Amino acid sequence: MKLPSSIKNWISITGAVLAIFNLASILSLMLLSYFFGFGGSYIGLFIYIVLPVFMILGLILIPVGMRLYRKKARKAEQEGKRLAWPVMDFNNVAVRNASIIFIVGTVFLLIISSVGSYEAFHYTESVEFCGKLCHQVMEPEYTTYHGSSHERVACVACHVGSGASWYVKSKMSGLYQVYSVLANKYPKPIPTPIANLRPAQETCEECHWPEKFYDWKLRIQHSFLADDQNTENIVYLQIKTSSKNNSHGIQKGIHQHISPDVKIEYKTLDDKRQVIPWVRYTNTKTGASEVYTDHENPVSQSLLDSMETRVMDCLDCHNRPSHDYQVPQNFIDKLMAEGKIPKTLPSIKLLAVTAMNQDYSSRDSAFLAIDAQVKEYYELVDPDVLASRKDEVEQAIAAIQQGYANNIFPEMKVSWKSYANNIGHMEADGCFRCHNDRHATPAGKLISKDCNLCHDILAQGMAGDITYSSSFESLEFIHPMDIGEDWKTENCSTCHSALY
Repeated sequence: MKLPSSIKNWISITGAVLAIFNLASILSLMLLSYFFGFGGSYIGLFIYIVLPVFMILGLILIPVGMRLYRKKARKAEQEGKRLAWPVMDFNNVAVRNASIIFIVGTVFLLIISSVGSYEAFHYTESVEFCGKLCHQVMEPEYTTYHGSSHERVACVACHVGSGASWYVKSKMSGLYQVYSVLANKYPKPIPTPIANLRPAQETCEECHWPEKFYDWKLRIQHSFLADDQNTENIVYLQIKTSSKNNSHGIQKGIHQHISPDVKIEYKTLDDKRQVIPWVRYTNTKTGASEVYTDHENPVSQSLLDSMETRVMDCLDCHNRPSHDYQVPQNFIDKLMAEGKIPKTLPSIKLLAVTAMNQDYSSRDSAFLAIDAQVKEYYELVDPDVLASRKDEVEQAIAAIQQGYANNIFPEMKVSWKSYANNIGHMEADGCFRCHNDRHATPAGKLISKDCNLCHDILAQGMAGDITYSSSFESLEFIHPMDIGEDWKTENCSTCHSALY
C-alpha cells in the first residue's frame, strides 16, 4: 500500500503511533472487560472517554503534520531539493538519547493523564462536587441530603448508578446544567428530574430488594396542638411494610406493590404524577389482570391511549428519599419532641408555625422576622416569660431558625410547597392518588381507602391519657381536634396540604 509522500514527517508519524496505540488499548480492554470482567464497571470510563481522547488527538496530528510537510516540500522543490522519510540513526548518540526521552516521556504522560482522568472522575462522583460546586443552586438538595437516611450514599449512586453509559449521559446532561448556571438560566425551584431518572431496579434495589422480608415497623408520632399549652398528642402506628402470615392467612403489606409476583401499571395526567386516572394490576404468576379507572373523574379512552403506561416502582411512593423539605408543623413537632424547642413555653408551637408560613425574601430576613415575632408576642402577651425564661426563648428561636434553614430556601424558592412527598397521605394525596375509593373495575371492585390496609393504631391520645389497643387490634383514629366525622370522608391533605 502506497502512502502519500506528505506522511513523511515526525508530527504525522507521532500522531499515527498515538492513534494506533490507543486503538489497540481500547480493543484490548474491551475484550478483557467482555470476556473476563476486567476492571469493573468503570473500565468503560477509559474505554469510552479517556483513551478515545488520545486516539482522536493522534488522528488530528496526522493531517496537521501532512499540511506542514507539504509547505516544507514545496519550498524544498523550489530550491531543487527533495524531502525523504525522516532518518532515525540509533548509532547517533543524540538521536538515541532523544528517542529514549521521547518514549519514556510519552509513556509517563499517558500514565499521568490516565491517573489524572481517573482522579477527576472520582471528584465528579463526589458529594462535594455535586453539592458545593454550584453552591447556591444546589444548596437545598445538599442540605436536605445531609439530613436524610441516605447521607452516606453518594449522590451518583442514585442519580447515575454504575456503568459508563449512564455516566456519559449524566455528564452530557451536566454540560447544559453548567451552562444554565453560568448564564443564570436555571429555574427556581429546580424541577425534579422525574422523566430521566434511572429505573429504581438499577439504583434503589442495589441495597433494597423486593424479595427480602421486612418486619412491620412501629412508628411513634408526637405532635403538638397550636394552643397555649402546646398540648402533646401521641400516636403509635404499626406500619405494615411487608406481608405477614396470621390466623386469617397472608396479610398483604405496603411493599406488595413492588412484589415480583405483582405488576402494577398506571397512567398519569400530569408531569409530577400526582393525578392518576388509570391503574392496571397484574398477577405475574397467573397472568390475570384488572383495570381500575377513576369513575368520579373519567378520562376519554383516546386520551388514555395517548398516555405513557408506567410500571410502578420504589420512586412512585419514595419520591423524596434524600431531599425531603418538611412541612413546618412536622419539623417543629420533631424539634419540640427532641427538646430543642422547650414545649413548656406558652404558645410556642403556634408562634413557630405562624412564622414559618410567611414568605421571606432571604434567609437573613426570615431569621430577623422569627426573632422579632417570637419576642414581640411575649412582650405583649406574657412579658413574664421573656423576663424569667429568656434563655429558653433564645433556645427556641435558634431551633426554629435552624429548622427554617434546613427546610426552606427562599433564594431558590424551595420549600415544602415546591415538592409533594408521596409517602403517606398527610400533606399531599400520596397513597390516596389511587387508594381513594374512586378507582374501580367495570365489575365494581374498588382500590380501597381503608386506613388499616397500611397501618394499625396500637395506641393514641394526649400525653398522660393514652388509650391502648387490646390483642393488637387497631383502634379507630381520633382526631386531636374535634372535626366530627370529616376525617373519614375528606383527604388529610384537604387541611394539611403542603401544596398551595
